[in-house]
Amino acid sequence: MATTQNQRLGIFLALALVMAATRVHLSLFHHDVWDASWAIFFLAGFWLRGSARWAFPLLMVEAVLVDYVVISNQGVSFWDHYCVSAAYWFLVPSYFSLWLGGSWMARKQPGLNLRGLGTAALAVLGSWVACYVISNGSFYWLSNSVPQPRSMGAWFANMGDWYLFFLEATVLYIALGLVVHALAVQLSRTLGHASQSKLPH
Repeated sequence: MATTQNQRLGIFLALALVMAATRVHLSLFHHDVWDASWAIFFLAGFWLRGSARWAFPLLMVEAVLVDYVVISNQGVSFWDHYCVSAAYWFLVPSYFSLWLGGSWMARKQPGLNLRGLGTAALAVLGSWVACYVISNGSFYWLSNSVPQPRSMGAWFANMGDWYLFFLEATVLYIALGLVVHALAVQLSRTLGHASQSKLPH
């Protein structure tokens, strides 16, 4: 959605800052702040559509680095941590599904009407479901932290235990981001009209 390289860079830095601040919540905020990472990748796809070649890899590198720093500060080897296994690498397609959802919504350019809200809801929920199934499923089936025996029924039960937490956090942050977007667009239009009214007739 950003039109100039400076705008894209500014948005990227803001998103990276928010992800860093919330992704380290285990050590800084003691669970008082939800991790915004899922929403960040969706909003990045929305605002930085067309910049996936550089913005997505940099956000992924940041996510891994933050995880590494947080885990290392706990005195645990990164590869021995509960959350790190072969499934960890499935975060790439998980997060990219969110990016694609945001990018698809940007292409549709939903307005502030019933149809536009429906498009936004479809983009958010569709990409969230893809991300959740990939990340949760890969962890359940590939991680040594999950006890044997495993079954489809137990996997569905596990997804049921966690889906509401991840859905609430993701939707909340995306909603905040879209409110900021709507306010910024309105402010830009207001300033544009004000500058045009000052031009000589």
